[in-house]
Amino acid sequence: MRILHTSDWHLGRQFHGLSLEEDHDHVLVQILSIIDDHRPDVVIVAGDIFDRANPPQGAIRRLSEFLTTVRAISDAAIVLIAGNHDSAAQIGAMGVLANDGEAIVRGPLDEDERPLIISDAHGPVAISALPFAFEYAARLCFEDDGIASPADVIRAQIASARKHIGDDMRWVVVAHAFVDGAATSESERPLVRTVGGIETVSATAFDRAHYVALGHLHRPQSVGHDHIRYSGAPLAFGFDEEGQEKSVSLIDLAPDGSVEVTVMPIKPLRQVRSIRGKLLELLAATGVSHDLVRVVLTDETPQIDPMKRIREFYPNAVQLAYDRNERPVAQRLEEQRAAIDDPQTLASTFLEFVRGDALSETEAGIVASALHAFETTEEGQ
Repeated sequence: MRILHTSDWHLGRQFHGLSLEEDHDHVLVQILSIIDDHRPDVVIVAGDIFDRANPPQGAIRRLSEFLTTVRAISDAAIVLIAGNHDSAAQIGAMGVLANDGEAIVRGPLDEDERPLIISDAHGPVAISALPFAFEYAARLCFEDDGIASPADVIRAQIASARKHIGDDMRWVVVAHAFVDGAATSESERPLVRTVGGIETVSATAFDRAHYVALGHLHRPQSVGHDHIRYSGAPLAFGFDEEGQEKSVSLIDLAPDGSVEVTVMPIKPLRQVRSIRGKLLELLAATGVSHDLVRVVLTDETPQIDPMKRIREFYPNAVQLAYDRNERPVAQRLEEQRAAIDDPQTLASTFLEFVRGDALSETEAGIVASALHAFETTEEGQ
C-alpha cells in the first residue's frame, strides 16, 4: 500500500508580515502533481493544516479546493487530523469536504478511537488518526485525572485505538506530537502551556504500529526508526530553515509491515535566505531578487535608511541586523575593553562612529602627538 504523508502546511500564515498565499498555491499544486503521478492509496495531512484557530477565508478555500481536486484525480483515502495550531471543531467539520470516498477526519478527541480500515491485495490496513489535544481536554474525554502531559495524552489515545486493531492488520498511526530525539525549528509553537512542562513523547508509545505519520516539527526526519517519521513542513517559516530541502514523504507499506520511504522534493516559489556584506556591496548586486531575505550588514557604522535602499533590489527583505551586534556579548565586551586600553584606537572608533570615517594618517599623527605630550606631562609631575 502506498501512502503520501504531509503535514504542517500552516495555511494563512505570513512570513514577517508578508503574505504566503502564492507560495502555498505553488506548493499545493506540486503535492497534487505527486498524487496524480504516483497514485497513493492514502493521503495523510498530519495536523497544523491552518496556522491559527480562526484562519482567513482564503486558507479555508485552499483546503477545500485541494480535497476536491484529490477526489477528482485519484481514489485515495483522505486522512486529516487537527494540530496544535488548528481549531479541533473546525477540522472535524472538514469531514464534510472529504465524504465522497474513504476518509477519516479527526478534530476533537474521541474516547473510542476507531480506525479507517482499507484493504489491498495483502489484507487490511488500519489507520488510526489521533488529533492533537491539550491535557485538560484529554482528562475530560478519557475521564482520567492522571493525564498531565502530552505523553499521557498520546498513551490514552493509543490505548483507545489499539483495541480496534486485529492481529491480521497492518497499523498506521497519524499523530501530532514532539517525539524524543527529533530536531526542532524556531517557528514551532510549544505543545505545553506550563513553564517547565515536558512536551516530548517517547517513540515507545507507538509500539506495534507499522508506520507513524507525524506532524508538528518542520524538518523532514525519521526519529529512532525509519517507520516513525515527520514529513516536515513543505514551506520554510523561519530563517533557521534556510537551505533545508522541503518535501513530502511517499511510504510503501509492504505485506509484512515493513516500510520504504521515498522523499519527494518540493520546490518553493521563493527561497528563504540570508545575505551578508557591506551595504554598498549589496546594492551593487545585478538584478532584483524576490526571495524572502534577512540582511546582515558588515559595515562598522550605522548606515542611512539601509532597508529602503536594500528593498530596491530585495523587495522582500524583512529583517536587518549588523554583524557587529551579532558577535557574542563576551567578544564585544573584550573588544570594547581593548579599545579603552588603547586611546588611539578609541579616538579612531569614536570619529568613525560620528562621521563615518576613521582617523586619517595626518589625524592619527596629531592624536599620537597629543597623547605623547600628555604622557610626558604626567611623568614630569
